[in-house]
Amino acid sequence: MTFTERINLDIKNAMLAREKEKLAALRDIKSKLLLEATSSADADVSEETAIKICMKLHKQRMETYALYQEQQREDLAAEELFQAQVIEAYLPKMLSEAEVLVEVQAAVAQTGASGPQDMGKVMGVLSGKLAGKADGKVIAALVKQTLTNS
Repeated sequence: MTFTERINLDIKNAMLAREKEKLAALRDIKSKLLLEATSSADADVSEETAIKICMKLHKQRMETYALYQEQQREDLAAEELFQAQVIEAYLPKMLSEAEVLVEVQAAVAQTGASGPQDMGKVMGVLSGKLAGKADGKVIAALVKQTLTNS
């Protein structure tokens, strides 16, 4: 079952179960997938592209959730958090900070990086390897920390 088929099936199930909040999040995913499909020559969206789209949507929801928390709008914050959790179900398991640190140390050893000036080399290796498995900000922070300590 493709990613798009899975979303369509879950939309159908959410409609039958009358889950309005879940349905809103699923429809948002589907609309972004359809936009991607129509913007490219290929009619199908690859699994990798679909995951990137979901990661972006999840990140947007979490940023909006944090904003609503700051403004003490608990009603809106709860809705954003729920939608983020629905989207999160379609994302691959994220690596823990310790697992990312192991990858960072391996990449530093592989590239022979010796200081903060080599951050670009290390990030180039890691960005492709950890795409969709870890947040870029976490990776960058760990690379910076590792390179300044060495």
